Amino acid sequence: MTDHSFYHLQRQPLEAALPKLLERVRSAGLRAVVRAASDERVQNLNKLLWTYDPGGFLPHGAKADGNPAEQPIFLTVTDENPNGAKVLVLVDGADPEDVSGYDRCLYLFDGNDPEALGAARARWKRFRDSEIPAAYWQQSPEGGWQEKAATA
Repeated sequence: MTDHSFYHLQRQPLEAALPKLLERVRSAGLRAVVRAASDERVQNLNKLLWTYDPGGFLPHGAKADGNPAEQPIFLTVTDENPNGAKVLVLVDGADPEDVSGYDRCLYLFDGNDPEALGAARARWKRFRDSEIPAAYWQQSPEGGWQEKAATA
């Protein structure tokens, strides 16, 4: 069964939090698919992951880069897993169609955006009502994560 985690962005924007989460995924030896809501966002994330840390490197790519099966982190807008990832990261309210091929599904949402917050709360309620195990993580003042709730 897929492990679901909700990440409530409050103190840092997605652009600061996502690379750090992806570094943790990669340090565990895992591959990830990052699904965004638009092609424009995929392009922005692609650029971000190349430039966020001048001293580091986070290997990734999108469809336009070619060789999707070889990308440790694959950025997309569609329901695909060409790199055999075990971690699915959903941003900007992207909705998973099928998470059964993943070990973990991370829902990142902006707590300062009322629409994103409402959508995350509705999804959390669906999980709770359906008895689907999920964890809720909130950013600490230092930018780390603290588990605040679980559905099961």
